[in-house]
Amino acid sequence: MALIDIIRERKSVRKYSDRPVEREKVLKCIEAARLAPSAENVQPWRFIVVDDPVLREKLCSGACSGIYRPTRFIVNAPVVVVILARIDLLANVIGRRVQGTQFYLLDIGIAGEHLVLQAQELGIGTCWIGWFSSKKVRNTLSIPQRYRVVSLIAMGYPAEGATKNKSDLSIEEIVFFNEEASENL
Repeated sequence: MALIDIIRERKSVRKYSDRPVEREKVLKCIEAARLAPSAENVQPWRFIVVDDPVLREKLCSGACSGIYRPTRFIVNAPVVVVILARIDLLANVIGRRVQGTQFYLLDIGIAGEHLVLQAQELGIGTCWIGWFSSKKVRNTLSIPQRYRVVSLIAMGYPAEGATKNKSDLSIEEIVFFNEEASENL
C-alpha cells in the first residue's frame, strides 16, 4: 500500500477486539518510531509497552480516572504504549530557552506518527492519548524523574464499527503560497 493511502485510512480507534497484538508487530511499530529524526539526533524517545492485562488495568484505572475518565476506553486496548522523553541539555533545555521550542515534543510527535502509521499498515488500530494523569502513569510504572511521560498510544485490532468518518480540511483551506498568506489567512 502506498504511504498516502495508509495516511488516508488511518483513524483513531476507540473500540478493540479481544484479539491480542503479536509482540513482533508491536516491535515492528517501535522500530518505525526508532527510525524517526530528532533534534541534534538525541533520540529522546523511550517506550514502555504494557500488554499484561493486570498491569494495563492498574495503569488505566489510575491514569484515566477523574477528569481523565473520557480516555478510560484504552483499558480495552490489548496494548498501551507509554512514550517517554529523556530531556537532553543542548537540544531541549538550551534550545527551548533560545528558540522557545520544546524540541522533544516535536521529536516524540514524529516518532509517534511513525509508530501509528506502521500499525495502520499492519492492520492494527491506534489512538494517540494526551489526556491522562502523567503522575499516575509515572507512579504505576516507577518511571524515574529524568524522563517525562509524554503520551500514551492504545493499540489493538479494531472491533466492528470502531472508527467514525472524519472530515479533513481541503488543501485550499490550509495552503497559501508566498504573499497570498497574509491576505487569505
